[in-house]
Amino acid sequence: MRELADGVFMLKGFPPNAINIYVIGDVLIDAGTRQAEKRIFRQIGGRSISAHALTHVHPDHQGCSHVVCERLEIPLWCGERDALAMESAGGMVNPKVPGWLTRLQERYWTGPPHPVARVLREGEEVAGFTVLETPGHSHGHVAFWRESDRVLILGDVLNNMNVNTGIPGLHEPPEMFTADPARNRESARRLAALRPSLACFGHGAPLRDPGKLTDFAARLPE
Repeated sequence: MRELADGVFMLKGFPPNAINIYVIGDVLIDAGTRQAEKRIFRQIGGRSISAHALTHVHPDHQGCSHVVCERLEIPLWCGERDALAMESAGGMVNPKVPGWLTRLQERYWTGPPHPVARVLREGEEVAGFTVLETPGHSHGHVAFWRESDRVLILGDVLNNMNVNTGIPGLHEPPEMFTADPARNRESARRLAALRPSLACFGHGAPLRDPGKLTDFAARLPE
């Protein structure tokens, strides 16, 4: 686990930057797939974790949420419009995704349902970060913004890698996995306008170039 900014840590993974998990203060942000259990507990061992928050409820972000919350006896938080999916068996089934891929995710990635103790809404505070509602990739997607040093954790509003090839670079998330691509572009433009000094993605390496993010968002279709 490496520190990216004051109190902001990124867990190591393999391949590097493929499916990212963060700790901000004493809150675990996202939980990878079900295969991430050993990776998470090995790296957070000895740290005080008081809550677990999700940027969004997709299988590659909530896979270990249930086991993390059960083992650490901590609450789970997520965006209001993602809460039902987190709490429902089969709630993460996406009609855009082919059946064979859904079955593969369910077998290897998707974690069990878990009660949501707190729904996250615009303007609320999590470990010194402000919750921003950023719908589009999922209906209840949220990002976390710390204005004091302009650190942003933006989940999958944008990716900083091609998730199919692993090649670095800014991309929209794949349309297949995105509930409302047009609305997601609105969220991307909103976040880019913040000009974060550090942008932390769900997929891809952290970015310390606000101009690059702004330029990319400006080129997105309306």
